[in-house]
Amino acid sequence: MSVFDYHRRPTVEVGIGGVPLGGGNPIRLQSMTNTSTMDTDGSVAQCERIARAGADYVRLTAQGVREAENIGVIRSRLRAEGIKTPLVADIHFNPRAATAAAPVVDKVRINPGNFVDPGRVFKKLEYTPEQYAAELARIDEALTPFLALCKANGTALRIGVNHGSLSDRIMSRYGDTPAGMVESAMEFLRVCVARGFMDVVISIKASNTVVMVETVRRLVRAMEAEGMKFPLHLGVTEAGDGEDGRVKSAVGIGTLLAEGIGDTVRVSLSEPPENEVPVAASLVNYITARATAPSIAGEYAPGYDPVTPTRRATSTIGLVGGDNIPAVVCADHTAAYNADTMPDIFLSQTPHMVIDASQSIEEIAAAIAANPGKIAVMTSTHPNPVGEIQAALHAMTAKGIDTPVITRLAYNGLPADEVTIRAAADMGTLLMNGARDGIMIESDSLTPAETARLSFGILQAARQRFTRTEYIACPGCGRTLFDLQGTLKQVKEATAHLKGLKIGVMGCIVNGPGEMADADYGYVGAAAGKVSLYKGKVCMEKNLDASEALPRLIQLIKDSSDWTDAKE
Repeated sequence: MSVFDYHRRPTVEVGIGGVPLGGGNPIRLQSMTNTSTMDTDGSVAQCERIARAGADYVRLTAQGVREAENIGVIRSRLRAEGIKTPLVADIHFNPRAATAAAPVVDKVRINPGNFVDPGRVFKKLEYTPEQYAAELARIDEALTPFLALCKANGTALRIGVNHGSLSDRIMSRYGDTPAGMVESAMEFLRVCVARGFMDVVISIKASNTVVMVETVRRLVRAMEAEGMKFPLHLGVTEAGDGEDGRVKSAVGIGTLLAEGIGDTVRVSLSEPPENEVPVAASLVNYITARATAPSIAGEYAPGYDPVTPTRRATSTIGLVGGDNIPAVVCADHTAAYNADTMPDIFLSQTPHMVIDASQSIEEIAAAIAANPGKIAVMTSTHPNPVGEIQAALHAMTAKGIDTPVITRLAYNGLPADEVTIRAAADMGTLLMNGARDGIMIESDSLTPAETARLSFGILQAARQRFTRTEYIACPGCGRTLFDLQGTLKQVKEATAHLKGLKIGVMGCIVNGPGEMADADYGYVGAAAGKVSLYKGKVCMEKNLDASEALPRLIQLIKDSSDWTDAKE
């Protein structure tokens, strides 16, 4: 098989309840409750809804020992009702809660950033080589008995690294980087291997899709170098809600799935958790259908690194190629467009040639030679269109052809929500992998303005171009300290007219300040009914009453000269 064909990365199988993960098993789907874990009736009901939606696993938060033990009660209730979906305990800061959970759940998720190391305070630490070795020994000492407990109870482990909760120790040595995230996971994996505990899954997440994709790729490379084949859980944290949340998730997760990376998926939406499962199913089904697609011949162009791809070098023709931002292209001008959905280019007015990615490189070269000064519009009807287009682009680069290319894909005869997922996964993968001259989406279920809006949304999710406010919003869980879905709606209504800002809306402080490192402003749950406001990483106002927080956030944005009034 060529590098452009779809094939799953081989992994070991991990037993999780009666639903094994990895190996030859299907990609598993999961979600997480947002009820209080001490609300047994509410949690049981929500677990049932998530299971009925098609989830293979359900995760619940366990802040302390009481919550951890009550997951066992919830599990017993579900089993009595005939629901055998495995349950996962989500642990932060509290190893005692992990110890309490291990005998009563099917998998325990721990965070290397705070399982042994204290919670981060963004403090710079200095270590001698001997001191750092002692820190690693401390991890071994703390983790080894926990692994023995998991093994005795047949409980799997998820090592879950979050960009927002790297320890100060890792941050001090590696910085806030993909390399630091990978090392945070590898430190724990090495202990697991040394102790012969192999029922391990890894997740390594960020709200920034570029960081998330690069970090997972680096982790795969690091594991391969040490002979590890642990399965991976994929997700983009704090993706938000609605179309934006779906697009952001499809860009990040879809890029990795297209490479065969990923054994279980969670799409994190600030919506009822059962809404996440059909989105994840749609994405997984679309990508994995490529397993039976005809093989695509080709190889990477010289110098290409699939872990950290750079933009394909192209000449400039008008607004396309070279150092220009990726263009949004639509077929023709209509009255449907407005200032927020006006494409950069209308194809009917632009000198161009159409190239089918299935053509040989000789045919492509001849077409380009016969059409000097024209933009190439590349299409594909292959069952793996992303693979075929990438193969053609790499062949062009290897032959020294630098004509800018607009990638054009059609999604006709599909419902609008399916178009959103497929287009975001396909165009996101191409953008992430260096095809950044421009995109053109066609769909008979979207209006021209909706198509343009989706295109701009994909570019923003891929961190290639910012044209609207971006919301970094967690999906909520039992730790959430306010009405997250209602609050996010209010924040969006008040600030959606702002351009290019990133605003975090986070339910608690576990990942809030860290995951919002990419945000300009943050609205973070500090205690029940209390909110703290951030500008970047700096807390500007602490413990505001929730009723006061939104007006104060608006005032903070105004005081920082980032506010503009909405147009009438």
